[in-house]
Amino acid sequence: MLSTGCLPCFRGRGGRTHAGAMSPEIPRECLRLLKLQDEVLAIGQAVEVGLTAEWIRNQVRYGRWQVVHRGVYAAFTGTPPRRAELWGAVLRAGPDAALSHQTAAELFGLVDGRSQVIHLTVPEGRNPARCGRIPGVVIHRSRSLTQTRHPVVTPPRTRVEATVLDLIERSADFDEAYSWICRAVGRRLTTPDRLVTALNARRKFRWRHDIELALGYAQGGALSVLELNYVRGVEEPHGLPTAMRQVRVSQATGNRYLDNLYVEYRACVEIDGTAAHPEDEQWRDKDRDRWNSVHERVETIRVGVPGLLNRQRQCETAADIATWLSGRATPVGHPCLSPGCPVSSSLAGSGLGASRLGGGRVGGGRGPGGGRRRRWGRRRRS
Repeated sequence: MLSTGCLPCFRGRGGRTHAGAMSPEIPRECLRLLKLQDEVLAIGQAVEVGLTAEWIRNQVRYGRWQVVHRGVYAAFTGTPPRRAELWGAVLRAGPDAALSHQTAAELFGLVDGRSQVIHLTVPEGRNPARCGRIPGVVIHRSRSLTQTRHPVVTPPRTRVEATVLDLIERSADFDEAYSWICRAVGRRLTTPDRLVTALNARRKFRWRHDIELALGYAQGGALSVLELNYVRGVEEPHGLPTAMRQVRVSQATGNRYLDNLYVEYRACVEIDGTAAHPEDEQWRDKDRDRWNSVHERVETIRVGVPGLLNRQRQCETAADIATWLSGRATPVGHPCLSPGCPVSSSLAGSGLGASRLGGGRVGGGRGPGGGRRRRWGRRRRS
């Protein structure tokens, strides 16, 4: 049995010194586990690598270690850092547990800040709370945890795709559900193809059809709820042409991307939202709009949250855009199925389609004014 007397100090991560927490006599495997698990150890692990329950209790008694959860100990004193806190919850729930939902999203960088409670997923049939409630922990159960748990990262957690789908299933509405796709794809944590593969592996899933449709739009570049609302609420039901999404424009200061480019009409509709366009960055948008107008003869209008908030606002936005486009080239637009839709059904025969730009296509030869040929390309996403 190891001595319970005064032991040499152990300097943990971040330079913290834990008096008496370590000793050269502690088995090497135990040291490896503590390093891997942010200095947190379950009693079962400790016994397997050669320590005894009595020795660990003595470390706690003399203020060298501390109890994190029932049967889980930290080899230091003081407030546990976040990763140690998460390891403690995982070890308390059992060897097959994995962090999931908002907590896994926190670790992947899918959300900013900490989750209010720690979310854990365990195999169906397991009940980690049978020996007592786990404070600050929400338990979920899954039949497919062996497939959705990430094979290598620590602390153990569900894969990014599984995390996104878990969060979608528990969203209050579709806008919230789609926002998780926007974050995951927009932050380059995954791709629409990977999400589709993960979705196909689930037999039951809430909003399956809508999410499959949304993932298709995400592949096309509609990476925000507002952009999706524009496509589904303004463009498609009102007979507007299909825009090119996220088109790359080479400017002197670097590449810029246009949200919705109507090439035949030399017109661009930019979608503005507070999250995507903070006030301190709006000057860049105005500078880009001016550059497009001067150098590419492309005019821009911007649509924000009020114009896409509900069906009535979407119809009003569609009426403005249909009139605007019809005055630039081929007339477009028709009313949707909503009663009182303001889009005029007579636009197609109104004669507004006399092109003011001569029908030239962007990128085809020289544009109006004899400008040099420019290349337009879609944004490439990983």
